[in-house]
Amino acid sequence: MTKTVIVLGAGIVGVSTAIHLQRRGRQVVLIDRKAPGRETSFGNAGLIQREGVVPYGFPQQLGLLVRYAFNNRIDAHYHLKALPGQLAFLARYWWNSNAKRHEIISKAYAPLIEHSISEHNELIEASGAEHLIRKNGWMEIFRTAARRDAELWEAERLQREFGVSYETLGSADLAKLEPDIRGDFVGALRWRDPWSVLDPHGLTAAYRDYFESLGGRSVTGDANSLGRSGKSWKVVTSDGPVEAEDAVLALGPWAAVATRRLGYAFPLGVKRGYHMHYDTKGDATLNNWTLDAERGYFLAPMSRGIRLTTGAEFAALDAPKTPVQLDRAEKVARTVFPLGERLDPEPWMGARPCTPDMMPVIGKAPRHDGLWFAFGHAHHGLTLGPVTGRVLAELITGETPFIDISAYSPKRFI
Repeated sequence: MTKTVIVLGAGIVGVSTAIHLQRRGRQVVLIDRKAPGRETSFGNAGLIQREGVVPYGFPQQLGLLVRYAFNNRIDAHYHLKALPGQLAFLARYWWNSNAKRHEIISKAYAPLIEHSISEHNELIEASGAEHLIRKNGWMEIFRTAARRDAELWEAERLQREFGVSYETLGSADLAKLEPDIRGDFVGALRWRDPWSVLDPHGLTAAYRDYFESLGGRSVTGDANSLGRSGKSWKVVTSDGPVEAEDAVLALGPWAAVATRRLGYAFPLGVKRGYHMHYDTKGDATLNNWTLDAERGYFLAPMSRGIRLTTGAEFAALDAPKTPVQLDRAEKVARTVFPLGERLDPEPWMGARPCTPDMMPVIGKAPRHDGLWFAFGHAHHGLTLGPVTGRVLAELITGETPFIDISAYSPKRFI
């Protein structure tokens, strides 16, 4: 008989996992409380970051930490009352970000990133989503020579050690490439390998449609109802109870709550982020996904308009929105590019699930048969969805994963 699998969480990671399991002969039920891709997968910069082999670390320089303490920046913000509950996570995050540990982690992380484009490409073609993709990379623009030189040195290192490619642009090159960008920028670094997505939610929805074309089923349900029913796993859904031999938790920032109910205590932190879409003034055009490196905001020319995204906010998962970073970023961005009116009724907010060692949790639950984890992808959920889905599906169906995933094992936190 065909084995059934429940996949909890219909973001890019969950949908990709469901596809790969369905392809391997499992009967998959994809369950979420909302439509696919409506949470963290909805709001991001829309990048498949082949260059992102070095995960985002915690600042180590004392001077920079002091500047962050003033809590007036675009790239980071914190809720003071939330810090006591996050100190243990932040301390481990800071320790793992020291130079030696960060180098080790980057080398373990690199195989996932290395296959991000190829694994997405296969699903993009299968789902007919080519119209949502651009293949011209993205760029960082610099206000100072010091920041430019530091980033170029790092880019050269990544090219040498991990095979990523880039090009250097002078101020004249930047002006030719982006004639509507204003300001005294000394140049830019353009990453050639990454792909960008015109509509991240649309891409997740396209993958979901492809999953259903393979015979998979999507229903709404409550992940908190997951429990044992004999030797099976059971979840309450809008279509009634669903039982399966295997269950995958791909719940993003809500994974900590779901796993805690099952007796696990993963040190999962949360980095919240915001975005807003804008019209443009006149006939202004933004041609590239662009990071203002010194200020820490991102401009992305998406289907709905120019998407402005912020850095990380350290706050409780369920705390009310505080889009101060977005307001700060908008003021700066308007001096750089002719943004028009806001197009969204209110700022979008989402949460990134982060582990203190900056690597995702992928693999079998240590204390439960038939339970599997796929969460903790931090800033690279969109990037790593398909490759995570493939390796986890291979593991569940008894295949040897095509890359070594031992570094991402849930056991490292048990």
